[in-house]
Amino acid sequence: MSHSQKFKSILLFGPPGAGKGTQGKILDAIPGFFHMSVGDVFRSIDADSDEGQEIRKYTSVGQLVPDSVTIQIWNNALNDFIASSKYNPDEDILLLDGMPRNVAQTELIADHVEVAKIINLDCSDEDEMVKRIQQRAIKENRSDDADENIIRQRFEVYRQQTRPVLDQYSADTIAIAQAVGTPAEVLGRILEIAIPIQNEHVLQNN
Repeated sequence: MSHSQKFKSILLFGPPGAGKGTQGKILDAIPGFFHMSVGDVFRSIDADSDEGQEIRKYTSVGQLVPDSVTIQIWNNALNDFIASSKYNPDEDILLLDGMPRNVAQTELIADHVEVAKIINLDCSDEDEMVKRIQQRAIKENRSDDADENIIRQRFEVYRQQTRPVLDQYSADTIAIAQAVGTPAEVLGRILEIAIPIQNEHVLQNN
């Protein structure tokens, strides 16, 4: 990582279909927030490249991409965002979506990321989230989201590998935002949590 400081971050957390990407994209349009979806970074890589084929080997069956590959791609993408001035760590809160996805990754990013808050998008209705994912697959032409068996496998991976990430952080770092409701309603809940963190970041850097 070329930047010497830790990146002040909010983790957008929750099961598949909870709305992390939707909310991250909305927040990204607000000055002072930068949304980075690891899934979007993966999908932006040429599918015919060696890296793209390696990623596809895992995502096509609902498995997590190996940690070493994930961290390297994330690291390179973040440095590219800084170099292109899309992300300014001194001004922007980094909204991390899809990272860390397991306990090992919490340790791998610890030297680079200061987790100010984890916003856990809570939606207990798995069937509803499966429907959301399938609808998204149609809208965004995402073949990995179309097969219900693969979707259910992703939920199982979430329960076994990603959900335990929350246990690595103190309880006061975690805030729950109900993910049920319109995107605007969910956004309002997230902003109540995120705005004070953004204000603090601005004060620290002025």
